[in-house]
Amino acid sequence: MKKRLIAALLCVVMIPQGIAHDLPDLGDSASSELSPLAEQRLGAQIMRDIRWKDAAYLRDSEVEDYLNWLGDRLVAAGPGAGLPFQFFGVNDPTLNAFAMPGGNIGVHTGLILAAQSESELAGVLAHEVSHVTQRHIARMLGKQSQTGMLMLASLLVAVLAAKSSAQVSQAAISAGMAAGMSTQLSYSRDFENEADRLGVQNLAAAGFDVRGMVGFFERLQKNARLYENNAPAYMRTHPLTSDRITEMENRVAQMPYRQVPDSLDFQLVRAKLKVGRQPSREVIAEFETAARGSNPPVAAQYGLVRAYLQTRRLADADREMVELRKRNALSAMIDGLEGDLRIAHGDPAGAARLFREARARFPQSHRLMYGEIEALIDSGKAADALTAVKAELQTTAGDATLWEFRARAEAALGKRLGQHRSLGEVYAIQGNYAASAEQFALAQTAGDGDFFEQSAVDSRLREVRALLAEQMREMRESRGQR
Repeated sequence: MKKRLIAALLCVVMIPQGIAHDLPDLGDSASSELSPLAEQRLGAQIMRDIRWKDAAYLRDSEVEDYLNWLGDRLVAAGPGAGLPFQFFGVNDPTLNAFAMPGGNIGVHTGLILAAQSESELAGVLAHEVSHVTQRHIARMLGKQSQTGMLMLASLLVAVLAAKSSAQVSQAAISAGMAAGMSTQLSYSRDFENEADRLGVQNLAAAGFDVRGMVGFFERLQKNARLYENNAPAYMRTHPLTSDRITEMENRVAQMPYRQVPDSLDFQLVRAKLKVGRQPSREVIAEFETAARGSNPPVAAQYGLVRAYLQTRRLADADREMVELRKRNALSAMIDGLEGDLRIAHGDPAGAARLFREARARFPQSHRLMYGEIEALIDSGKAADALTAVKAELQTTAGDATLWEFRARAEAALGKRLGQHRSLGEVYAIQGNYAASAEQFALAQTAGDGDFFEQSAVDSRLREVRALLAEQMREMRESRGQR
């Protein structure tokens, strides 16, 4: 997952033969490049593998909400407006971000923490968005055959599997470079320059400080010289040259200066990531020092409350939350933190009220939506939770988290058909069609549904079994090709 497309093409000779047993058909073999539809299908397949099989995928709806807010702001201001984009976090301390087929863009937590301003982070995302809008993946394959496309698909999944092994990745790159594929490397430099140029334009159009992009890249380049072989991951996957930096500086020098303050959520996300799941004494002490000043940053107070909460110092967390609320800072993340504090105190009903009130202020927050539904279940109001989750699924039927909550609510209400049906949808979204079919079969025999519910289950079971048969056929064909 850490290696960008050019690294993939360079190391194509290293692909394990059994990796690509479950990849989508990439289209007509006579096609000269990856079609938009094939690119979307390939991206959906890879995202499913990342989301459900990669432990590094950051399962944090607040961070993902923020990244998509920031990314959508960039997309809406540029040539990608109207295209489907998805931004997600990767729990990895290295400085990296990457674009994949279909508008999927991953951002390492290390990169978020290293950014000294929101414009710096936005600059990296703008660069990655430009890789997608210019269809660099499809264009890279412009002179490749259908075999080349399948090899690319295989490699992208292989990189996911090998992400944790730096030695495997480095060996693959070395072997690929030995193959002498200098044409693709040169082409990659053109793509990087194009992404730089369009990224700066997009950054300015979205209202950010364009100097943030240049400043961040310059800092990465300096780190690369200091650490040589231990350069930041972003430098290894997006090779920077002095010419690229100079071109960006010249371009930015001709643009008007704009001082852009960071959003509050940028600072809160960084504070949350710094605290982590189990903050060290040093981290807690750092937040305590920052929060004790005469006019402490809101993010420092937020981080301190979260650090106390994570270490179960609830009385301290309550005290600091009172101080944080005195600042009158508006953020779904602050509301969510207060809801978490109520849950920690054993008051899910109070948390549900907090989440519901906060959702009126921040209706787009997935974090608050999930929080309210889960708190309703935990407070014994499963019927209310089921009503809420059904309403949400009307517009977001592909949300596995909502289906999981629906299954929990239905189990609490003794609705066996509904529970198994909901679990069947969870497994179907994850691509586990065998488990999905099993759950729908259990729903079929539950005996507590009406005619319409039973008919829906029967129909869905047929669909899932067809998907399972197709999945098994592709696996058999893959084995036959080896």
